[in-house]
Amino acid sequence: MHQFHPIDPRLPDLLRSGKRLRGVFNGLPSPAIVEMCAYAGFDFIVIDNEHGSSDLQITEHMLRAARASGIPPLVRCFEQDIARILDMGASGVQIPMVDTAKQAADIVQKIRYPHRSGVSGLRGSAFSTRAAGYGAFGGPAHTKLSNEHIALVVMIETPEGVANAAEIAAVDGVDAVFVGPNDLAHNMGYENRWGEAEVQRAIEHALRAVAAAGKCPGVLALGEDEENKYAAWGGRYFASTTTGLMTQAFRQAAQSGARGAGY
Repeated sequence: MHQFHPIDPRLPDLLRSGKRLRGVFNGLPSPAIVEMCAYAGFDFIVIDNEHGSSDLQITEHMLRAARASGIPPLVRCFEQDIARILDMGASGVQIPMVDTAKQAADIVQKIRYPHRSGVSGLRGSAFSTRAAGYGAFGGPAHTKLSNEHIALVVMIETPEGVANAAEIAAVDGVDAVFVGPNDLAHNMGYENRWGEAEVQRAIEHALRAVAAAGKCPGVLALGEDEENKYAAWGGRYFASTTTGLMTQAFRQAAQSGARGAGY
């Protein structure tokens, strides 16, 4: 009988592919929205447990929805939640506010199991979890799959992180570095105005440094023009937000009287 592994292993290869990837942050506690993002054609989804309202149980249901509908799921979470998120079967984690290479290396240790080859870490091992198929996929094969196919995306959101972008990206086990423009602008004294020239220069510096280190540079991109500008600086991993997209669509529908498809 065919058994379907809970972990979608495609993310690291996607991040190394050189292709432009488009995804979406979702902070709403809804497996249905995860499925909708998959059917819309996004390359990945980031379940947002930093700013979103999902508890761990709903997060696990959203991971199930992602696997069933075929979209690779990351979870943006705090460092203390990494172990439980990975045991639920996330394809990767995206960690906010990473300022130094040492911090990035410490995060790698939390994601990788101890192993004699490759990038080894300190992740605690349990094969009774969803990630290991509740024991169906436990053992060395699960350890190897997890160490080789769980993606780590770290986020640069401060001037210190920008200054250290090359060193952060060079850490073995970091697959992508994502610049968070809103927090970066706030930390530079510009509130939410990331279009300011100084903030844009910082974003450009970080994206080019990550690309030069051979890793995948990412950034929030809220439109085609913005995405193309960042792509010229090396960006390949672009994300918008479900709430932003939905609010925009609802406003347009309210103003035009438009009706959605599917009825």
